[in-house]
Amino acid sequence: MSLSPTDPKTKTKADAKLETTADTRVISIAHSPDSDDAFMFYGLATNKVRVPGYKFHHTLKDIETLNHRAIEDPFFDVSAISFGAYPYMQSEYALMACGGSVGDGYGPIIVSQKPFTPDEVRKVRIAVPGELTTAYLALKLFAPEVETTNVQFQEIIPAVLAGHFDAGLLIHEGQLTYAANGLKKVLDLGNWWREQTGLPLPLGGNAIRRSLGEEAMNITTHAVRDSIQHALDHREEALSYAMQFAGDIEPSLANRFVGMYVNERTLNYGEDGREAIRLLYEMGYDRGVIAQKTKVDFIG
Repeated sequence: MSLSPTDPKTKTKADAKLETTADTRVISIAHSPDSDDAFMFYGLATNKVRVPGYKFHHTLKDIETLNHRAIEDPFFDVSAISFGAYPYMQSEYALMACGGSVGDGYGPIIVSQKPFTPDEVRKVRIAVPGELTTAYLALKLFAPEVETTNVQFQEIIPAVLAGHFDAGLLIHEGQLTYAANGLKKVLDLGNWWREQTGLPLPLGGNAIRRSLGEEAMNITTHAVRDSIQHALDHREEALSYAMQFAGDIEPSLANRFVGMYVNERTLNYGEDGREAIRLLYEMGYDRGVIAQKTKVDFIG
């Protein structure tokens, strides 16, 4: 799904002139259609936030598709990614210092129909939303021995309800809707991570292509931060925009979910947020979940 950053019906003469100027640099941005991503990119996608000499083109794909694309074919200049995937794209991309989804004492949730204890769930088969997701990385740090199967994230709840899996690992809005489907929470991995490390759990971020060059990387990162700030300053309008991509989720739940993952930490990770990112990679590598060491470079 592609999303133009401007509405042709409201395009001004100045916009048209900018688009035809030879000096205009087009930046391709890819992110998920989930309500938190759509919310934070509202300013840029609707042309509320502009940068002279730059035009931003948005493509919407699910996060696991974006993870694989950034690793296998680093086409997009900016891509939303899972932190669990970043080690495998670090030669092509750096991390933006903004745009992160951070669970501060909360995060991906293991759910089941049966009242498993955290120790019992280590021994069952769990449906996971992809081995490049940070949720999977956190799960394997919690239980390295656990058996997993990849399932599209939106299919995990139905698969657990149908008895195809003993438990499921939920990301996105499923973290808020599982109880309404009759499932029980076994463990919140964001809370588990907080108990283990005293730190928030960084889940998703924005990666920016190194080949853009230092100037364009910094300008683009500041534009994304301005878009996030614009959404926070115009919450009602940004949430209304994000709802068109949110599927059947209730507006109140979408608002709650956005509040969980688009906030002050999205503007800036903070020192503890940056420490958490580095620790996540150190632990992942030391325990054999991540295949290579990760050097973290923050832009902006």
